Amino acid sequence: MEADHIALNPSPDNAIAWHAKQLWLLDQRKLPASAEYLELRSAEATADAIREMVVRGAPAIGITAAYGVVLAARTAYAAAGSGWKSAIQLDLGRLRDSRPTAVNLFWALDRMRGLIDSLDDEANPEPQLLQEAEQIHAEDVAANRCMGELGAALIDGPTGVITHCNAGALATGGYGTALGVIRNAHAAGRINKVYADETRPWLQGARLTAWELLADAIPVTLLADGAAANRMAQGGVGWIIVGSDRIAANGDVANKIGTFSLAVVAKYHGVKVMVVAPTSTIDMQVASGKEIPIEVRGGDELLCCGAQRIAAEGAEVWNPVFDVTPAELVDAIVTEKGVVLSPNVEKMRQLMES
Repeated sequence: MEADHIALNPSPDNAIAWHAKQLWLLDQRKLPASAEYLELRSAEATADAIREMVVRGAPAIGITAAYGVVLAARTAYAAAGSGWKSAIQLDLGRLRDSRPTAVNLFWALDRMRGLIDSLDDEANPEPQLLQEAEQIHAEDVAANRCMGELGAALIDGPTGVITHCNAGALATGGYGTALGVIRNAHAAGRINKVYADETRPWLQGARLTAWELLADAIPVTLLADGAAANRMAQGGVGWIIVGSDRIAANGDVANKIGTFSLAVVAKYHGVKVMVVAPTSTIDMQVASGKEIPIEVRGGDELLCCGAQRIAAEGAEVWNPVFDVTPAELVDAIVTEKGVVLSPNVEKMRQLMES
């Protein structure tokens, strides 16, 4: 990957930064043991960073890709001048192919492509594309804060909540989706206990969510993924709060693997399920979760923990990164446009047309 390590003052709310005419990403593969930023100088390096999990989380992937388009335009204009629109196509394809499930990636690239099509061939496109990328970034942070208020208002507290994977500032432009709700509700006294699933195999809950919550002075209790059912059975948990990588037109939700089983168990125990995501995560072109492409990653992620192999030699691996939770298991989808209770096709359509 074309990148240099630098030491910056790390912050969950500053995981993506445009500084000194380059893109900087807080390397999430190394948290919490080491907080380091990578400087990215090209669209190819940006696509590699998305694919290799330097950055993850649907909104964050989309924002990163938008900045990657800025780098692509710089390279294309320097190489081809007025022919930059043709020269940029290879890099746009690289960014688009970096990961398949998070629809925010394609939403952001389509928005940047729309601007590209409107620009003058002769003028340097970088300033206007940078302005658009920064606008996408700013809009996401504002949306997260709005969702934080809307989601917190649904919680009759004080109660405990369980979250799965990381849907915080690290997974967004800042503040977070699911963790934005938790931040807001904790400050309002509606949440008195936060349980975070460890989230195998990348351990985003243990490494990232715990780090974020503690940085915000919110106590967190870690659970093995398989312990969530027993924790709900003990009582005191009112909500499951998660993010999403893609929501279908009928309200089916694709999120980190394990979310589906968590929602099934929640239904059994009478615990409500809240999905928090911006409308850029809603894909109205996909009728149901059955049509959402699910990324399957390499076997080493399960066979090993870090550099240490933990599985028996010869074991085969199936490693889907996401699963789909049917809409009937979801009590609320919280977006910056409003809240959809008991989502279905008609309610999702009304939301997106509002």
